[in-house]
Amino acid sequence: NPDPDRTANPEIPDGAIVDFSEIQSELNYRQAKIALQDLVAGVDLTDLERSGLEQSIAGLTAMLEKLDQSVIHIAAFGMVGRGKSSLLNALLGRDAFRTGAIHGVTQTEQLADWDRLNPNLGATSGAHSIVNHVQLIDTPGIDEVEGEDRAALAQLIAERSDLLMFVVSGDMTQVEHRALSALRAVGKPIILVFNKIDQYPDTDRQSIYEKIRDDRVKTLLSPDEIVMASAAPLVPIATRQADGRLKVVMEAGPPQVDAVKLKILEILDREGKALVALNSMLYADEVSGQIVQRKLKIRDRAADRVIWNGVITKSLAVALNPVTVLDVVSSAAVDVAVILTLSKLYGIAMTEKGAVSLLKNIAIAMGGITASELLATLGLGTLKSLLGASAPVTGGLSLAPYLSVAVTQAGVAGVSTYGIGQVAKVYFANGASWGEAGPKAVVTRILDSLDETSILARIKEELRGRLRSGPKA
Repeated sequence: NPDPDRTANPEIPDGAIVDFSEIQSELNYRQAKIALQDLVAGVDLTDLERSGLEQSIAGLTAMLEKLDQSVIHIAAFGMVGRGKSSLLNALLGRDAFRTGAIHGVTQTEQLADWDRLNPNLGATSGAHSIVNHVQLIDTPGIDEVEGEDRAALAQLIAERSDLLMFVVSGDMTQVEHRALSALRAVGKPIILVFNKIDQYPDTDRQSIYEKIRDDRVKTLLSPDEIVMASAAPLVPIATRQADGRLKVVMEAGPPQVDAVKLKILEILDREGKALVALNSMLYADEVSGQIVQRKLKIRDRAADRVIWNGVITKSLAVALNPVTVLDVVSSAAVDVAVILTLSKLYGIAMTEKGAVSLLKNIAIAMGGITASELLATLGLGTLKSLLGASAPVTGGLSLAPYLSVAVTQAGVAGVSTYGIGQVAKVYFANGASWGEAGPKAVVTRILDSLDETSILARIKEELRGRLRSGPKA
């Protein structure tokens, strides 16, 4: 289908290909749109996973609407009193944004259409950069919203916008420099606007401009990204009084924002649709990463619960089972069950045979911990069996040492299951892969990070609570 903006220009026939950059720009735009559509349609989250991501997910839908309508978002940032709202009103040619002398008139973001940026935009701009319309966004002063809320709001608006304007009205403060640095890190085109130049004599104005250009933002912006403006200049008007004397009053003069408008037109002409496509994909990539991290975090918590349930189940089975051979069998069965449950949690298809094979690989790589578990099972297990069998003869006197031996043996078995579970969790979280380093390196890293003493203490504490009444004869 022909581009409606292109067909609006009688000098460019329907379906004409202006140059290679137009082809590439249009392909990128369509690919971004398809990718974003797929991402929005593919968001499959539980209520728990969605919690905390509502704003980001809503942003994906908003980004898709931007692509559908070919909208450019231009957001203005700056400290209170720098004239952001007045600048946007001057660009619009109407009072769409609130202004005033009170501190912090703009409390939340505001948005207005700027469809008449240039009535000849379609005829003078490259066909590949044409957008249907532009929307300007006003934001609260960077010193108005406190702390984390301010930073979060600025980050959100900047991520969703295509072009950023940072407004100052004199030499920059440290607060302004930090805020500009944060916006620069977002990776969007930025225009620094030195506003209210009417308030300075020519020499002072030039001196401030050079100070900003050569010192304050030298590492952040190029000189080409700095423009001067006077959004709401005050001009002296002389009026003759009734007594014949002249009186000079300051009245609002015509705004001087042509340099800002031309700079915006230059960027739109050069980048236009590519800005929308690129920024949409950057935001989509960020949200996609948030969704993945959220899922992994929730899965990680669920996996830890699965592992700990397996630890206690195995520890109880070992502690309560007086038969040594059954200890070994039940231990392996619990480990296999933990591995199978983890595979389902991470969406990895695995049979019982596959779980047994994975358990063998982990056991071989674990080496020392499985050897100690076997020693505890065969050594302490035999002693435990004797103590348990002698309980009726000793009138229950052997139950105290039985419980101590059982808890110790069960603790060692539980630690092994904890280690096995953590290794399996990493394996499944990595897409059923050990990575380039192989299983031995993964197992070594996991085991080195485990605090066996605290895990064993936790197991014993929980077991003693459950075994307080002792085994039944």
